[in-house]
Parts: sequence; structure tokens; C-alpha cells
Amino acid sequence: MLRLFRAISVMEGLSYLAILSVSLGLISRDYVFQIGMGHGVLFILYLFLSLVITDKERWSLKVWVPLCLASIIPFAFVLVEYYLRKVFESEGLAEA
Repeated sequence: MLRLFRAISVMEGLSYLAILSVSLGLISRDYVFQIGMGHGVLFILYLFLSLVITDKERWSLKVWVPLCLASIIPFAFVLVEYYLRKVFESEGLAEA
């Protein structure tokens, strides 16, 4: 489940950057609906999985709140990935 959350976290962060790219004019406005819909689904999934993972791992509110705030701060998904990688390694679940 933690691996799925890591994947969703990265995809949500990248989709957020794509939405910001549209507002800056780097991506054509013709794709606003598709990018927005994809980001919305990933955002809701991210928040849901953050609650599930926090409950499963018994993380405190001090961990959950920054995870939720990271979903609205550009490039914060990199910090979340770094934190979750440390959690993965400390539990002996490191990827091969």
C-alpha cells in the first residue's frame, strides 16, 4: 500500500505542475479539461490514501498534516518521496 501511495504522490505532483504550466502558458489551454480532470482524480486519491496509510502505519498528526499540505505546494512531492523512501528503507522494504 505504501508503494501505491508513493506512485500516486509522484503522479499527483507532476499533474499539479502540468496544471501550473497551463496557467503560465507553457502548455496549450486546449488540454485544461483533460489535465484538470486527471489531477482532480489523483488529488482525491492522494488524500484518501494519505488517510489510509496514516492509519495503517500509525503515524501521528504531525506526519499527516505535512503530507496533506504537500499536495498543494509545488515540488513538495519530491520531499514526500524522500520521506517515504526513508520510511521504506527503515522498515526493510527497500526496492531491489
